[in-house]
Amino acid sequence: MSNPTACKVYAAKAAAQRAPNSNSCQQMSGNNLMFFPLALTLTGEPSCKDEARVGQKTKLTRRWAKRGTRPSAPKDQRTASVWLFGAICPDHGKSAGLVMPWANSQAMEEHLKIISANISPDAHGVLVLDQAGWHTAGKLVIPDNITLLPLPPRSPELNPVENLWQFMRDNWLSNRVFKNYDDIVAHCCDAWRKLEAQPW
Repeated sequence: MSNPTACKVYAAKAAAQRAPNSNSCQQMSGNNLMFFPLALTLTGEPSCKDEARVGQKTKLTRRWAKRGTRPSAPKDQRTASVWLFGAICPDHGKSAGLVMPWANSQAMEEHLKIISANISPDAHGVLVLDQAGWHTAGKLVIPDNITLLPLPPRSPELNPVENLWQFMRDNWLSNRVFKNYDDIVAHCCDAWRKLEAQPW
């Protein structure tokens, strides 16, 4: 395995920035408004977060083929893999991604630092995420401008980021053979940048 420092993918995309709306802020933070003395100025940037494991054992997805034929697709049996950490705020057109060789509290803290740096100075990020062990660790260091809002157990369908992983796998990360660990990292970074370039 190569150098585990991995690559950081920053999103500087701020298309169609608009003033925070108090109604949307209340809906986003739900019953937790009591924790924020300036609730009317809240904006969730990015608003939801998740991780996906990407490795040499890729999934097989649908592909174009001539009617009546059975298209072939490559399938790798090697086990090198990385973790792609992603957070998005579709309302403001912002995102923050990080590729790491593992998923643990340390990697989570690094991602939170990147997310924190992408939040506007006058905003407070309400981050919707599942209850993975590294999301709820007692020693997890959370930046002051971020509040974690965990989802109920066993409810991945409530996290919009799950749709991103499926979209990225269907379009850029499946039906291929990765040469090695570095190749996986490079493709994950490239896929995330392509995602950022999509219309929000």
